[in-house]
Amino acid sequence: MSGRSDAPGDGGTGTLAATIGVRIRRERLAREWTLDRLSEAASVSRRQLVNLEQGAANPSIGTLLSLSDALGITLSALVEPSSSRLVKVTRAGEGAELWSGEFGGRGVLLVSTQPPDVVELWDWQMNPSDRHESNPHLQGTRELLRVHAGVVTLDVGDDRHELAAGDAIMFYGDVSHAYSNHGAEPAHFTLTVYEPQKGSTGERKGTNA
Repeated sequence: MSGRSDAPGDGGTGTLAATIGVRIRRERLAREWTLDRLSEAASVSRRQLVNLEQGAANPSIGTLLSLSDALGITLSALVEPSSSRLVKVTRAGEGAELWSGEFGGRGVLLVSTQPPDVVELWDWQMNPSDRHESNPHLQGTRELLRVHAGVVTLDVGDDRHELAAGDAIMFYGDVSHAYSNHGAEPAHFTLTVYEPQKGSTGERKGTNA
């Protein structure tokens, strides 16, 4: 996907993009990595990486996942506010909007846990004709989805499932999968993603914020 449908939202302020840029650069320098090394490890062009570190571009959710995997950190380490060790609170409207659909849908990362076993809680709204395609996550990743309104079409590998309001599903996210709204009404669902041993192989010298 390209254009607006994959770009994180930041309310027009650029705050999220700037935060992401600072954290990418900090994580890279903590490993004493060059731009070229991170570019190669994440399969992201050097020019794009420079723009991201400068806060001059909104990375797609796929790019963020590639960078977090290459750095051996969680997605939340790039986008969420710092928190205490015991409690992390996300107030209404404060989640990180990391996906915006071509037809006005949005995917918001609400809160997540720290490594090694990472759990993410997402809130998704998909308007009619919206679709989000996801590459395979780390091996063993599982996702739990519950539909609150509308109908969500979930493709997991070669299987397709139609989920209506009140329906729930568990599936493995280490294969290609996609969420779509083929209906006439907006769809709203909650998504929980579990990634075992996320970030356990990173080469970081410091600590996450």
